Amino acid sequence: MRMFELAAAQGASGGQTGLGTMYLNGYGVEKDYHAAMKWFQLAADQGDGFAQLQLGRMYYEGTGVPQDLVQTHMWFSLAATKGATFLRDYMAKSMTATQIAEAQRLARDWKPKTGG
Repeated sequence: MRMFELAAAQGASGGQTGLGTMYLNGYGVEKDYHAAMKWFQLAADQGDGFAQLQLGRMYYEGTGVPQDLVQTHMWFSLAATKGATFLRDYMAKSMTATQIAEAQRLARDWKPKTGG
């Protein structure tokens, strides 16, 4: 936990993703979906594919956030650029064409942020 905290504090997406995973699953800490979302968001904003998948999953399941298929598809689409297309394609089957178009627009407009 301490190593993840140190890395995350310096803006390292791996540390942020590690903390997100710990909080999401309650590994060594109490489950805290708000904290998991915070750490995954920071890492995903830097382009971390695993964090993007986890955010998509949280939005799909409504884990700690309201279920949002558009956000789900957007994050899965961003992760798909790193090879994870199966989740995006699977969940698109339950979306309207309008929702998919909005998610694709959000994914196109997304820009990575620097750590920190």
